[in-house]
Amino acid sequence: MKSSFIVLLLLTVTVTHCFGHMWENMETLRRSKRRWVLSTIELQEEDKGPFPKEATKLFNDQEVNYKLKYFISGEGVTEPPMGVFSIDDQTGVVFVNKPIDREKNPTFHVRFDVLDRVTNAIVDRTLAFDVAIKDINDNAPAFDRSVINADVKETTKGGLLPINIRAMDADEEDTDNSKISMRVVLQEPSSPNIGLKHLNGTDLWQLTLSGCFDYDKEKKYKVLIEARDNGRPSLSSTATVNINILDGNTHLPVFTKAQYEAETMELVTNQEILRIKVEDKDTPNTTASRAKFTIVKGNEEGNYKIETDPKTNEGVLTVIQANDYEKTTLANLQIAVENEEPLFVCDSDSQKTQPKPQTVNVAVAIKDANDPPQFKKVRNEVFQTEESPPGALLYTPEVTDEDSDVSKLRYEKVTDPENYVSIDSKTGVVTTVKKMDRESPHVANNTYAIVMRAIDDGQPPSTGTATVLIHLTDINDNVPYLVNKTLVLCGNKDSKVEILADDKDNHPFSGPFVFSLRGNDPNVKSRWKLDPDIGNSATLVSLKSLAYGNYSVPLRVLDQQGKGADEDLSLVVCNCGKEKTCRKRMSPSSSLGGKGALTLICGILLLLLPVCLLFFCMPRESHKPVTMHEEGNQTLIKYNEECGGTRCKNEPQMMTPSSPGAVTDGLKYQSMPLRQLSQTSGFRNPESSMTLQSQPRGMGFYSDDVPMRGQYTNGVNTIRNGTSRCSRSQSMFGDFYMYKFIQKRLLDVEQNSQDSSEYHPHGYAYEGEGNSVHSLDKLSFDNHSDSLNFLQDLGPKFNNLGGICHRDMEKKN
Repeated sequence: MKSSFIVLLLLTVTVTHCFGHMWENMETLRRSKRRWVLSTIELQEEDKGPFPKEATKLFNDQEVNYKLKYFISGEGVTEPPMGVFSIDDQTGVVFVNKPIDREKNPTFHVRFDVLDRVTNAIVDRTLAFDVAIKDINDNAPAFDRSVINADVKETTKGGLLPINIRAMDADEEDTDNSKISMRVVLQEPSSPNIGLKHLNGTDLWQLTLSGCFDYDKEKKYKVLIEARDNGRPSLSSTATVNINILDGNTHLPVFTKAQYEAETMELVTNQEILRIKVEDKDTPNTTASRAKFTIVKGNEEGNYKIETDPKTNEGVLTVIQANDYEKTTLANLQIAVENEEPLFVCDSDSQKTQPKPQTVNVAVAIKDANDPPQFKKVRNEVFQTEESPPGALLYTPEVTDEDSDVSKLRYEKVTDPENYVSIDSKTGVVTTVKKMDRESPHVANNTYAIVMRAIDDGQPPSTGTATVLIHLTDINDNVPYLVNKTLVLCGNKDSKVEILADDKDNHPFSGPFVFSLRGNDPNVKSRWKLDPDIGNSATLVSLKSLAYGNYSVPLRVLDQQGKGADEDLSLVVCNCGKEKTCRKRMSPSSSLGGKGALTLICGILLLLLPVCLLFFCMPRESHKPVTMHEEGNQTLIKYNEECGGTRCKNEPQMMTPSSPGAVTDGLKYQSMPLRQLSQTSGFRNPESSMTLQSQPRGMGFYSDDVPMRGQYTNGVNTIRNGTSRCSRSQSMFGDFYMYKFIQKRLLDVEQNSQDSSEYHPHGYAYEGEGNSVHSLDKLSFDNHSDSLNFLQDLGPKFNNLGGICHRDMEKKN
């Protein structure tokens, strides 16, 4: 029970609170009383006054609470046009101060305010509305152009003329003050009648025509037009229209003669034979007067044409196709004439009908002439095999002549650029006088053309011509050939080059071709191959890396019939840039690149290797200083004999020249004689009977800059003996190593000389005349293939030497 009472109490409080809020809102939304009292303001346009003139009066109910001051602003007061309105700030009376032009200011937007006169505070809302100006008919209609000039064609048919007229009235739209009507007040001359018509839905009026103009009678018209509004009083204005009449084709051209005569010679072409004059009353040099002629009859075979001379307006009759006197001696032509512009006939003139163009007869007399000989066929085709023996009869003409004796005709050759044929002057028989070549530049599409003519004995002589087309059958009389006999192979990025062949013969005496390497030279076979070798082109592939330089590749090219030719392809192997063109070669002093320098350094290191080994392995007590000797000859001294500490001498043996040759360095050619070493001297294996035969200069063994173990001075190489066991072992090792090294280098030189027919061997040991400082460009052999793997297994003697040297090196730390 107690709980129910509490709930009821809460509901009562809540309902009371809600009704309280609703009452407050109702008080807030209660409509306030309107305080402004204002009559409608509407003023008359162009009021004459006197001014200032009362327009209206304002009232506001706040005057019971305040002492008010009235204030106005806006258009006509504080905004242009200013000074139109003013107000008595105590009474609220609004005054107009001057006349108002409605066309400039049809309405004014004015704001009204009321202030407390004591505090100048606004005590009520601002009232704003428009002041309307009532229109009066104070503007007359105005034409957009007071004078209008227009051209009208004489051939204009009755109805609307292409002349538009517009007038506007500045008074208020859609009132009688601005509604306009037009009429023609005056027209000179008065015929034909010109009127006006309003175009519905627009402000345009258009002149109208009843009847047709006549240029021959009147060429100009003046029309005065009035535009008037419907206001009270009505106002109006006028405009003048000047019409210029342009002449039209109202008259047909007329021939000056009733009949014309002309004559022409038989067989004559492109010859003027007659001029025909006409007269026309229309304006000259216009489309209305320019004549246009046509041949109506008598020209069924198209022998004549007639054209208009633009300067004289005459008809020019010309023969364009030869007449045959034997067929006709007189041609009767009927020629008509009219104007370029169609003839105009006024529709209102019922008595006139459309006239037809005038015609005239022209009689053309044809005079006999000496007809030329006529070949039965002006185009004759014969067939002949090329390279056939001379004397073959190709063509016998068949000729007729209506005016001359055929037996008296004379035949001549007109064109025969290769002088392949002769023509019998009496019979016209065409015979070959030499072999005809289908590959001649004057043969087109296997066809050789000659032109001949027959000349009669008339006065003057006439000539007839004929063409003989000789179709030549091809034989296999040409061998294939290389399109380009000199090619470039970019050795830095390519190993093959395409070879293109051609044959002047046609199929089946031309390609596809068979390409092959000519001869049995093993060097060529080992260096090149063709893949593919059949087709209109082949690919020449290099089987090994080539030094830069010029190469000649012997080739043989056969056609489908096995007929061929031997060709030598000149191939330039070089270093290319982006395009397939050789880069410019550097000077010899700077041509050794990074790879060349690396190769040179490796060669020097290989030479120094055995010297270093001997130096570290030699006991100090047995080491003797090396003395330098300058001798005039290259001498080899035996050093592998144990002589008990005494110097063992051996007679020096000179290297003698063997076969001279030439070796290619890629771009330069050098030659030196090749020397041999005696089997009894110098570097040989104590365990073997193999003997050094030759030594290439510049291969790392004989060098101007790197001496062998011992001394090398001025072309002299001297090797001294040691006295200890280590020295003898060193000697044996040096012999063995040097033998292996030199033998491999000699094999490389021999292989290179076999691989290239352009690489000729040199005698590198020759110390002859020449510059003592050899160019590094001569170091063209590749040392990258040298391998020192053989040092891993040199046998028991090398192992003994290695153990001795190892102990000696341990003693020396």
